[in-house]
Amino acid sequence: MFVPTTRNRTMLDAATSTLSLIYTVTVHNLRATDRNPIIGLLMTAVRSVVMIAGFMSMYYLLGVRTSPVRGDFLVYVMSGVFLYQAHTMAVQAVAGAGGSSQAIMKHGPMTTAVVISAGALSSLYRTTFAALAILGIYYLVKPFTLEDPVGAVWMMLLAWFSGAAIGMIFLAIKPWAPQIASIGTNVYSRVQMVASGKMFLANALPGFMIHYFDWNPLFHVIDQARGYAFINYTPHHSSVTYPVYFSLAVLMIGLMAEFVTRRAESVSWAAAR
Repeated sequence: MFVPTTRNRTMLDAATSTLSLIYTVTVHNLRATDRNPIIGLLMTAVRSVVMIAGFMSMYYLLGVRTSPVRGDFLVYVMSGVFLYQAHTMAVQAVAGAGGSSQAIMKHGPMTTAVVISAGALSSLYRTTFAALAILGIYYLVKPFTLEDPVGAVWMMLLAWFSGAAIGMIFLAIKPWAPQIASIGTNVYSRVQMVASGKMFLANALPGFMIHYFDWNPLFHVIDQARGYAFINYTPHHSSVTYPVYFSLAVLMIGLMAEFVTRRAESVSWAAAR
């Protein structure tokens, strides 16, 4: 009737049990928002379609009917929307991951690392499914060509990774100031609507405006992704190394801040609010 808890005897056993637990929590996150997981994935794709349609409508209202790059206009729009969603959804998923004072953390195998990893992976799964579904349907309607699809995929993963790293900062702030963390996450997502550069081409910006955007890792990632997607576009104002170093630095800061918060956090914090 009672099954004894198994202990990990080797590093391989520990890694296997941790990966299995991350997979279980990831599936739980995917099924938590909707009763039917397929409906949840379709809703993510629908949100992407709505955003793409909104940008296309805005471009047509402004009289922009052709792509700034010689290529498919809709692919140009999708290259910005998909990376923006991968980044912001990762920020929200990691920032909303459970803290160390939650009831589920009292179970032995559960750790904050498992919850954070599961939240980040669930957001990546949703955005990847939406991107593949929309690109696949569009390809059946109107075939298109990506110059370097592998490089474009790497840029999407980099956008997701940078978002997860930034989400760690908000996750560390949340136990100390939950309202500020929630507002900061929403404000950051709204700022990225413009600061990410998904609505314009980086090479077309005047020189005096570059410094308003080059601080943003997502700006570099989207510009580089368009360089991989279009054969006629070579990015001049962005690099791949900056978002990589930026994300690693922010991730280390977020991990240290989360470690300090986890040692100080207790269940009684919520009782005083």
